[in-house]
Amino acid sequence: MSGALSGDLTSVPAACKTGTLVIACGALARELIAVRDLNGGDLFDVTALPAIWHNRPEKIAPGVRAKIRAARGRYQRILVLYGDCGTGGDLDRVLAEEGVERIEGEHCYAFYAGLDTFAAEHEAEIGTFYLTDYLVRHFDRLIIKGLGLDRHPQLLPVYFGHYTRLLYLAQLPDEKLDLKARMAAERLGLRYERRMTGLEGVSGFLAKAMR
Repeated sequence: MSGALSGDLTSVPAACKTGTLVIACGALARELIAVRDLNGGDLFDVTALPAIWHNRPEKIAPGVRAKIRAARGRYQRILVLYGDCGTGGDLDRVLAEEGVERIEGEHCYAFYAGLDTFAAEHEAEIGTFYLTDYLVRHFDRLIIKGLGLDRHPQLLPVYFGHYTRLLYLAQLPDEKLDLKARMAAERLGLRYERRMTGLEGVSGFLAKAMR
């Protein structure tokens, strides 16, 4: 995996560089737009669903279906940048019915890191808590406040007692995010590790799907 920001879609034929909509989780939108902007800014359009729906995964599949149907007739191609994300297969069933492709992987950790790399990391240390750039930026709101640890710090060992490592899967090189991730690991009482993933997982999916 490269440590640099990457998003090379130069292999996409010019005829395919119009008329594509990518429906994404809001937690991935920033990185997806970074990939697009690296390639001229007009490669595809982006629409996102609320990242908070990870706490209500039953909303994801119908939300994606609504986006797909609203875009029919306006785009030549529709792609989905979501893992299963706790839908229990509902998202894949919707996409099969609608004839729309999504990126491979159960969650963003897998397709950011690469499926084989993520599987190896998970096998090496099952008690791993993962963060992405988005989760590091919003750690206090999503993890500390979201789990009520700001009000009930005694719950920390209940939530994180079985974890041993915090692994930060970093998409973009950013010293401030690295420091924030280290502080998050310290706050949770976990060993800190960082892996640079870049954006190859996202750009590779888009390049292949748009050929």
